[in-house]
Amino acid sequence: MSSTITFRYLSEPEAVQAGVTDMPACIDAMEEMFACLGVGDYRMAGADGNSHGAMVTFPETSPFPNMPVDGPDRRFMAMPAYLGGPFDLAGMKWYGSNVANRQKGQPRSILMFTLNDKDTGAPLMVMSANLLSAYRTGAVPGVGARYLASPDSTVAGIIGPGVMGRTGLEAFVATCPKLSTVKVLGRGQESLDTFQRWAKETFPQLEVYVVDSVEECITGADVINVGTSSPAGSQNYPYLKEEWLKPGAYVSVVGFSKFDEDFLLKRAYNVVDNSGLYSTWAEEYPYPTWELIGLAGCQMWDLVTEGKLDPATVTDLADLVLGRSARTPAPDQVRILGVGGMPIEDVAWASRVYANAVEKGIGTELLLWDTPALA
Repeated sequence: MSSTITFRYLSEPEAVQAGVTDMPACIDAMEEMFACLGVGDYRMAGADGNSHGAMVTFPETSPFPNMPVDGPDRRFMAMPAYLGGPFDLAGMKWYGSNVANRQKGQPRSILMFTLNDKDTGAPLMVMSANLLSAYRTGAVPGVGARYLASPDSTVAGIIGPGVMGRTGLEAFVATCPKLSTVKVLGRGQESLDTFQRWAKETFPQLEVYVVDSVEECITGADVINVGTSSPAGSQNYPYLKEEWLKPGAYVSVVGFSKFDEDFLLKRAYNVVDNSGLYSTWAEEYPYPTWELIGLAGCQMWDLVTEGKLDPATVTDLADLVLGRSARTPAPDQVRILGVGGMPIEDVAWASRVYANAVEKGIGTELLLWDTPALA
């Protein structure tokens, strides 16, 4: 038997050639991923297999002159996973993040992904992963839209014109064929101008308007994507008031957000990407988790910790995909999807990109070894 191991390397342009920006196909892959999640055919980090990943953070001050110190989004993170079903592969996303990167013309986070054979652990592919991560993140709200958005949706509200806003809009366009109007809210004029130009070039059929407040952005919107990053603390999160939301609206939250407690407890139809993810986060970052991690699912799980919300009343998206949810929203009930992000999503989409790359001969084949020195 040959002991030679090679793996495929994909640069970002090569990942694009292999289809990493194909949003409809990515939504399909995420839907299949949720089917695997729903039957338990997956593992992530942690004892219960539901951890988001392992993160390295830095102190506010350090006696070591070369050690990084704390700053906005200053961290390193590893997100490993195995995903079964039609994927049946393992992988890990690894990245460093620092807001100051933008001053150097770089994205806040610089990501790489390794896809591995599930038995030997041998690498199959190493790829640039910023687009991989962005598209799998946007595709999850697209899966939610298939089950939670009105097929007659015409107006989208986008809170946050960055990467998550762009891929969220792409997912809405792919799943809501009657979409005609987009309202976008952002903090910086440059990012708003960039989003507007991109949206008009990519989707010329859409009318795109910049608005000045959350209220203006979400009032009358059929589908809403919240993709902002904010400093920790609920006082900093975008506040979505119930009265501003259209009856029956679908709200996907991939960034930080704030909803009224009474609304979540009594009137909203609450959905999360994986309830196990939030219960694990609640163990890793004890109550009040939401004040540190401002995700909608974390706000829900703080209410669970307080004994106010029955977790059985929160629907897992996988149960909708598998057709086994006992709860369905009323026609006028606002549907909220809390998205935390999981490495099994990266494995799912990377496996499809890898298959395309192999089929089309895209990428560079690199040698790990002919014969391992320490076998």
